[in-house]
Amino acid sequence: MSRNRKTWKDLVCKAIDERRQEIYDVGEEIWRNAELGFKEFRTSSLIAKKFESLGLGFEKNIAITGVIGQLGGREDVPTIAVIGEMDALVCYGHPDANPSTGAVHACGHNAQVAGMLGTAIGLADSGIMKELPGNVVFMAVPAEEYVEIEYRLGLRERGEIKFLGGKQEFIRLGRFDNVDLAITDHSKGEMPERKAEVGGSLNGFIGKIVQYRGRESHAGGRPELGVNALNAALLGLMGIHAQRETFKDDDHIRVHPIITKGGEMVNIVPADVRIETYVRGKTLEAIADANLKVNRALKAGGDAVGASVDIEDIPGYLPTEFDPTMNSLFIENLAALIGRENVALDLTHRTGSSDIGDVSCIVPTTSAHVGGVRGEGHSKDFKIIDHEMEYVVPAKAMAMMVVDLLSDGAAEAKNIMASFKPKVLKKDYVGLWRKVMGGGAAQQGSTRAGGIRCALGHLAKP
Repeated sequence: MSRNRKTWKDLVCKAIDERRQEIYDVGEEIWRNAELGFKEFRTSSLIAKKFESLGLGFEKNIAITGVIGQLGGREDVPTIAVIGEMDALVCYGHPDANPSTGAVHACGHNAQVAGMLGTAIGLADSGIMKELPGNVVFMAVPAEEYVEIEYRLGLRERGEIKFLGGKQEFIRLGRFDNVDLAITDHSKGEMPERKAEVGGSLNGFIGKIVQYRGRESHAGGRPELGVNALNAALLGLMGIHAQRETFKDDDHIRVHPIITKGGEMVNIVPADVRIETYVRGKTLEAIADANLKVNRALKAGGDAVGASVDIEDIPGYLPTEFDPTMNSLFIENLAALIGRENVALDLTHRTGSSDIGDVSCIVPTTSAHVGGVRGEGHSKDFKIIDHEMEYVVPAKAMAMMVVDLLSDGAAEAKNIMASFKPKVLKKDYVGLWRKVMGGGAAQQGSTRAGGIRCALGHLAKP
């Protein structure tokens, strides 16, 4: 490592240490005021104020609540994005959940934002960007958790968004057009120790809204005059279960429906029954294949009792694959802070999903899962117990990564960019997903699965 590079890393870490308490306070304030996706107005305002206090140029109200801060170097390229997610999830059983909305950061996104802002503090206060080429943009992104689907579809119908995920909206709005590399981190549940894992991969998925339509009748007096949409839905769900043995283990398919409406009243034959589900998988081809089987099963449930079924497939997230060279840089910098024995290259494939996958398909991306957490993620037991590990260590490691990427004329960044093969070009991203989004909800089980198969197959081979 050049003497300048070591000096710059020391300076950014010193700057972060000097404002450690402020970083803690940001993380804790966001924890206390958790907000759901595309509703993060208080969080967004807090972040904008922090960017302003750092002297960063910034833009707000991107994809409703998003904020981007900008810190320029000596040249315009390359540009590195440091990403933090603002939204919470719903977990009413959590002791810190908002009693009205159920919102709580049982995902650790409050720590992500604290780490992103800590990185901004280190790079801005140290003044080192004046000596480095390139730019850094700090992205506070809404709506990573793919929840409240009907609410988000309402936003889409009103023209406020086009995609249901925040990073997808950022891509659509061109906020990644000039981004060359991306860095983020995430809390890891059930890891109270000062440990970290870098890399891994995640499933992608298709979202799905299903509505069975039957015919009302008196459930006790004249049930024979009705068409029971709930029975149709239950048969459709059983049809999905019957498909599970056909899913290949290596494809990591996950289908997990919920009934969001089971009828109107107990003494009326159910005529309007609704389901939400994902169809997840490791690859785009596997998702398309499983989605076709699921839709076929759902249609069969309606056919069995004479109900109609409308199936609307909506864009979920793309599978996630992180860049190996960027992973190595993250490991190196985390190891300098917490010891090499405490940092692992993660080769695990996780069956959850994130819209960081969409980013990883268009630019080289890396992420670390960091410890300091008791309890499983997305559960009532999730709690950050080591604020230094969750808030400050990622901030330092990401700032040090920026130094590595931009030192020596940004040689490392340029090498990564030259070797990266995107799964989809930025200019093609919206058009490809539009093939999934196009058209209205399908009637009588005639879904757009064929269009999805075509779109996702093409996405896999740009």
